[in-house]
Amino acid sequence: MPLDLYYMPASAPCRTVIMVAKELNIPLNLKPLDLMAGEQNKPEFVAINPQHCIPTLHDTETGFALWESRAIVTYLVNKYSPGHSLYPADAQKRAVVDARLYFDIGTLYANLAKVVYPQLFGGAPIDPEADKTMKEKLAFLDGFLAGGKYVAGDTKTLADLSILASIGMFDVVSYDISSFANIASWRQRLEAELPYNAEVNTAAIDGFKAFFEAKKTAA
Repeated sequence: MPLDLYYMPASAPCRTVIMVAKELNIPLNLKPLDLMAGEQNKPEFVAINPQHCIPTLHDTETGFALWESRAIVTYLVNKYSPGHSLYPADAQKRAVVDARLYFDIGTLYANLAKVVYPQLFGGAPIDPEADKTMKEKLAFLDGFLAGGKYVAGDTKTLADLSILASIGMFDVVSYDISSFANIASWRQRLEAELPYNAEVNTAAIDGFKAFFEAKKTAA
């Protein structure tokens, strides 16, 4: 299965794809790209993905390339394990998974970026309005988890893995979300269920946090 994944370990979308591949036992040839060094602009990568973003999945046998993490993970299930419980075949259950994936990229991660990125890349304090809005969005997620064991019901799905990767970014800047009890218990339980969590998530987040702390100290 000649699948290359162009990625950065710290990237939440990239970690989502890696987790899903592990769940489905799909081997990936991991191809790290250093965005800080501009490696995404190299002609050989742009030839694969003109949008030059990560993660990018590339089937070296067929030439098929795909980017956008949520599109990649649904493709992986549909292509290699159709009907898998991560992305259920039932139309209503799948629709809820899709809704949570859209919530993740369009609401949760979009607002997370406004809280995390200014601190990471600009050394700016948290904007009070961004903080207020972020907590409103986290309350939605906490509410989703009030009605089931996982974010889209009683079964682990793509949405859980995607959202887990996203909220891990809060750890990098020590943004406290412990007051959201349902999120906290879900995260603890899910991380304990994933035998690869330390390898895929903890190591990457800890490394990024160390980079951030060193940057703050140098400033």
